Amino acid sequence: MEIVHKVFELPITVQEQDIDQLGHVNNVVYVRWVQEAAIAHWSVLASAEERARLLWVVIRHEIDYKHPALLNDAIVARTWVGKAEGLAFERDTEIVRRGDGKLLARARTLWCPVNAKSMRPTEPGDEVRARFSSAGPRVLASDVF
Repeated sequence: MEIVHKVFELPITVQEQDIDQLGHVNNVVYVRWVQEAAIAHWSVLASAEERARLLWVVIRHEIDYKHPALLNDAIVARTWVGKAEGLAFERDTEIVRRGDGKLLARARTLWCPVNAKSMRPTEPGDEVRARFSSAGPRVLASDVF
């Protein structure tokens, strides 16, 4: 069975609390949006059992800021999965202004699945791995941590 990885979109409107003293969206808010888009994507595609069994933690963020977002801008966070190497699952996100399509920020984030009960890194299983990565070898948790 071939799995097609699609772009997931989360619409966002810039709120007053997102604005910093420079008059544009604070860089920390972009990190929050990247996380919210990933969580929303997981919530849509994962089963109730998977959501109860697994949580995800960030192990690395890389963000390039291109243009500022301003109060009341309608934007969209577009995210898609990349490759998985062991327990490091790559995810890309672009933050784009809807009005003019301008790229505001681009992020690459590495996520690690953890067991919801033990809070320890865990292999998510073949189905989750296939849905939330585009490629990559399977390795034991001890190889990563």
